[in-house]
Amino acid sequence: MTDPIRMFFQRQMGLRPRPADAVSARDPEADERRRLHVAACALLLELAHADEEFTDEERTHIEAVMRRHFDLDEDTAQELIALAQLERSEAIDLYQFTRQVREQYDLGQKTLLAEIMWGIVMNDGVIAQSEAHMLRKIANLLDLKPGYLSEARRRAGGESAS
Repeated sequence: MTDPIRMFFQRQMGLRPRPADAVSARDPEADERRRLHVAACALLLELAHADEEFTDEERTHIEAVMRRHFDLDEDTAQELIALAQLERSEAIDLYQFTRQVREQYDLGQKTLLAEIMWGIVMNDGVIAQSEAHMLRKIANLLDLKPGYLSEARRRAGGESAS
């Protein structure tokens, strides 16, 4: 089976599809970074879907985050979201995504991701119980301590430090 992540980035970079070992041998760090982008995006999508309502505002927010933090153009960000949505729908649980982020993000990157997640949750002005639960679950799987999660919420809400 062809790896959809690899195919996505080959199209974006104008590369012809190659055997899996040739692509990985070409630039394993770039391949891993791309997988990390998909994992982070899938976590954001999981959170956005937690309340059973995925709004246009949430999609726009996620797309803007992907563009800004991963330096993607609009089309690439939209394809990344579609790919992450596919990966998310085929996943059994969150572990495959959280493991990758947990292992590759440092504490600052995890805290920034938590801030982005809070931004998605707060986007509609209502924090649904299912969204808050999912955010805590993801943060726990990322080994992000409650204090950092609280700080991320404060920053996402635009509050200043006391």
